[in-house]
Amino acid sequence: MATVASRAELERLLEDDVPYGDLTTEALGIAAIKGVMHFVARAPMVLAVAEDAAEIIELSGCRVELFAASGSALEQGAPILEARGPAAALLKSWKVAQTLIEIWSGVASETRAIVDAARAVGPHIPIACTRKNVPGTKRFAVAAVKAGGAVMHRLGLSETVLVFPEHRAFLGERPLFEAVERLRQAAPEKKLVIEVKTADAALAAAVAGFDVIQAEKFSPPEIAALVKRMGSMAYTRARPIIAAAGGVNAGNAADYAAAGADVLVTSSPYLAKPKDVQVQIAAAGENAAWGRDSLGSRVGSAHGYDPRLAIPSKSRGPAHLTED
Repeated sequence: MATVASRAELERLLEDDVPYGDLTTEALGIAAIKGVMHFVARAPMVLAVAEDAAEIIELSGCRVELFAASGSALEQGAPILEARGPAAALLKSWKVAQTLIEIWSGVASETRAIVDAARAVGPHIPIACTRKNVPGTKRFAVAAVKAGGAVMHRLGLSETVLVFPEHRAFLGERPLFEAVERLRQAAPEKKLVIEVKTADAALAAAVAGFDVIQAEKFSPPEIAALVKRMGSMAYTRARPIIAAAGGVNAGNAADYAAAGADVLVTSSPYLAKPKDVQVQIAAAGENAAWGRDSLGSRVGSAHGYDPRLAIPSKSRGPAHLTED
């Protein structure tokens, strides 16, 4: 099972949550009891980083069966995974794995919504997500974006050339074409991208020789007007790509695609609400009736669980552990 993060990175996630053992599980004396855990989609979602979540559970000491791969569109009640192992391992990995899937499936689902909206109008238009994800989470952010059907706009500062107005603040009165010449000498194999905030600035950048004009916070009608004006110009090179950026989301992606943008650049998936994953944990088989503890309670049986519906049958024991 291929994961996004390395084994060491996943182990650090576990260590962050369980640095000195699970006090509650150890104090109750239930660590060695065998159990079963199910993850189920509580609502429709596009699944992301499920393989990493499964690996976290396996690193804790469980056997995991993964029912759906990252990128899958799940309906309400669809099973995601089943894990079997000692209570200590299940309870150690439960929250870390659940949270990982919930957060990044939210990102993947919002990404897919933008992709679907835009491609209903422009079937081949690329959706590119920016690098404005939470620092330290880039591996998971990239995976979630890809699971949703989009691509990365840029992974960081090291592999792309994008001139912002903030760069130009240090160039003084130097003409744009001189900046283009310098950039092509320094990075001859790279596309040159520039962010602009007005139509006139976009036209000037096109004349100077930039390959991609990133139109920041243009409305769809302003994008349409820019596409028309730039289409009427003569170029020694191909017409620059027009990327609509700033404020692109699922609600307006179709409008930007219809306006003629070549690429939609967005950060909005990173602000998506996490998707709910229902988790059910129970003692398994012969250990279900392991006896009453000092609190006078028993661990419920795993029998009666229906992973297709994420609801127990009437025969399920009342002490079944459930996390909503």
